[in-house]
Amino acid sequence: MSTPSIKKRDIERKWLLVDADGLILGRAASRIAHILKGKHKPQYTAHADVGDHVVVINAEKIRLTGNKEEKKIYHHHTGYTGGLKSRSAAELRQKHPEDLLYNAIRRMLPRSPLGRDMMRKLRVYSGAEHPHVAQKPETIQLPL
Repeated sequence: MSTPSIKKRDIERKWLLVDADGLILGRAASRIAHILKGKHKPQYTAHADVGDHVVVINAEKIRLTGNKEEKKIYHHHTGYTGGLKSRSAAELRQKHPEDLLYNAIRRMLPRSPLGRDMMRKLRVYSGAEHPHVAQKPETIQLPL
């Protein structure tokens, strides 16, 4: 008996809309990463990108539990000597609120060309408006 392997032409992708208002950051990020990988589909294959497109709105209203808002630090390096930049989650939320969720999801996916293909299917918006109405995204409710 042979094991069926999915082919690119057999992949059917849907567009999903997630409202992040009131969701907890890590829980929402893990469920969205699960959808981007395609693990919710029966034809999931680890070496193929079978996931769906995800549009996230209201990313500015996502919650952090405990005192992570002040204590959680995000680092980034400019590439120059001594170029390590650090921001708290509160500062990051003030300047780029969509980056909190985007970075959490990105760090849950593979660090490879396959993971970069998965990230191209993610769109995160800080407000309630998004330009993907023509794709008719199907609203899904993530558990709190």
